Amino acid sequence: MISRTLQDHLDGWAGSDALRRDVATTVLALADAGRALAELLAAGPLAGGLAEVRGFHADGDSQKELDLVADELVREALAAAPVALLGSEEMDEPVELNPAGTLAVAVDPLDGSSNIDTDLSVGTIFTILPYTGADALLQPGTQQLAAGFLLYGPHVALALTTGAGTQLFVLDRPFGQFRMVEAEAQVPAETGEYAINASNARHWDRAVRCYIEDCLAGGEGPRDRDFNTRWVASMVADAYRILMRGGIYLYPGDARRGYGQGRLRLVYEANPIAFLMEQAQGAATDGLQRILDIVPESLHQRVPLVFGSRGEVERVARYHRDASALPERSPLFGRRGLLRA
Repeated sequence: MISRTLQDHLDGWAGSDALRRDVATTVLALADAGRALAELLAAGPLAGGLAEVRGFHADGDSQKELDLVADELVREALAAAPVALLGSEEMDEPVELNPAGTLAVAVDPLDGSSNIDTDLSVGTIFTILPYTGADALLQPGTQQLAAGFLLYGPHVALALTTGAGTQLFVLDRPFGQFRMVEAEAQVPAETGEYAINASNARHWDRAVRCYIEDCLAGGEGPRDRDFNTRWVASMVADAYRILMRGGIYLYPGDARRGYGQGRLRLVYEANPIAFLMEQAQGAATDGLQRILDIVPESLHQRVPLVFGSRGEVERVARYHRDASALPERSPLFGRRGLLRA
């Protein structure tokens, strides 16, 4: 299995099906962009001021130098692919690429860009949809033909699904090939790890606060077991860890101005991650609703996101759905706990 390349895997999956061959060609083009970006990241500060702010999105989020470089690398790689329409976090509107293309692609060229200058993992997230016209990127996640992410860390990894399970690949640098290391990733249904930015605790709604409180209470609390906290500030790094060993990731909406629907984008962040998770026997919701069932209204639409081990994702949904599912709040814990109910 280790010797099987990404090309081998995609050739076997696509066979003689024309649309699948187009998907395979597009995935390979994205992998080429990932290889180029990985080399740039490996140079670190020697490659220049990659973490410098070069501009801002319409909603105020900053654009780093490497965000723009990554976007250009992806666009160049897809120029010769059968992609009719490309949407990116770094572009206000989608752009037309190949008039004869059969596919629409949306990308977050550089997830976790706040980590650029700290030597932590960053990534590229992508989704591939059938081209159905100018609004092709606004199809629900159930229509995805393929999705995945590249993770640039100690090694370069690729998580991919074409709707037949989730496969994991690692870049064999001397040969420039992605080689399969996991043919069928499986996310355990239960977990002892959660990832959330606890600095925002005072802004969470009651359901999220209660869920995290119960995890923090450990073996003495209603969960009857201890949990570990993980948070990388790079969603792809947390997603890869969950694919490898389970866990749950939460980026909820909260009471801060502009954060009512979270900060992650439905089309090119939440949807591809949800597709990967479901194909690995995990789950992904906005806290209540299945992510893949949400019909996007705009390319950059934001959505709360909870994904990972199915049992935990479903528990968070129960906390949101039914107040009776919330364990009793101890007055003592309410006064002295790290997070107040």
